[in-house]
Amino acid sequence: MQVYADNAATTKPRPAALETYVATATGTFGNPSSLHTPGQRAKEVLEDARARVARALNAEPREIYFTSGGSEADNQAIVSAARAGARKNKRRIVSTAIEHHAVLHTLKKLEEEGFEIVLLPVSPAGIVDVKEAEKAIGADTCLVSVMLANNEIGTIQPVKEIAALCKARGVLFHTDAVQAVGHLPVDVKDIGCDYLALSAHKFGGVRGTGALYCRAGAPIFPLIEGGAQEKNRRAGTEDLPAIAAMAAALDEAVARLPEATKKTQALRDMLIAGLEKVPHCALNGDRTRRLAGNVSFCFEGIEGESLLLLLDEAGIAASSGSACTSGSLDPSHVLLAIGRVHDVAHGSLRLTLNEDNTEEEVRYMIEKIPETVNYLRGMSPVWRDLQTGKRQYIL
Repeated sequence: MQVYADNAATTKPRPAALETYVATATGTFGNPSSLHTPGQRAKEVLEDARARVARALNAEPREIYFTSGGSEADNQAIVSAARAGARKNKRRIVSTAIEHHAVLHTLKKLEEEGFEIVLLPVSPAGIVDVKEAEKAIGADTCLVSVMLANNEIGTIQPVKEIAALCKARGVLFHTDAVQAVGHLPVDVKDIGCDYLALSAHKFGGVRGTGALYCRAGAPIFPLIEGGAQEKNRRAGTEDLPAIAAMAAALDEAVARLPEATKKTQALRDMLIAGLEKVPHCALNGDRTRRLAGNVSFCFEGIEGESLLLLLDEAGIAASSGSACTSGSLDPSHVLLAIGRVHDVAHGSLRLTLNEDNTEEEVRYMIEKIPETVNYLRGMSPVWRDLQTGKRQYIL
């Protein structure tokens, strides 16, 4: 059996997205910036997609800027807020220790440029404390950035409450919603955010396109110079087929959200219940305040990379954490932030489901994953030391 359980890394494009992509690429191939009739037809398709993405987020079309994906959108939001803050001598940015590297690496670069970066801790369940955020926001704060849902452990953060704090103090608020859009109801007005990033391939669109929501009146500066596209905020000819496909995928994801959430959550809970029977393992992240399809575990006494390779041989495609850092041998910064020690964090497994998965696939994973964990433990000197008492169990 082949099981794809890595939907947080990327999803399979929805048929509607692929059909839209091909139809747009072949039938509306003009440049939206051109004044001739084919170009203006392309412009109409572009603006229709912008309006549809805006509608899905309860935003205005003029507040949507198309990008190459979530990472670019995160970068543009953070750099724009920092640049605006510096003009007012506000150079403090508050974020969390569990953000995606698109955020953390951007903050690191800004720190090297003289900004003060404050990374809030999270609870053992992976949730940031609103009171800690409140204490960290000072008069010199220009931006707070807190992701809506974590890409590794699936925890859903109290962004609405933190955004309200920011608004009361005149501080800009950004949320990385790459894992949330298409999987949770996302309303930018209800959240109260100034910036929100999303990526098409996380909800059935094609790779290489995404969007930045920027509230009307919030500062936004271009990262890429060279043309007047996207209201002079993002140079480069828009990838019209991919953008139209993203709008089609998002329309479908929003329409199917209640049904998809119900099915996916049931599969998630079934998988968690099955894997929890493995001795000396632990679920990562909050048990209920998590994405419907996210299952993240640590298994003591094994290496996650070995587990992934053997599961792949068994036909199960999974991850040990974020796809953007899957080549790294360092333990996940997210798992370390929730208190997992290095040895335990190395034995992590992330399984991310969606409505395309089946109960049969979940039962197969419940069978194969414990078998594989036991096989690896049988070869592990660390596990032998744990069993003989030379080391103490942590989980």
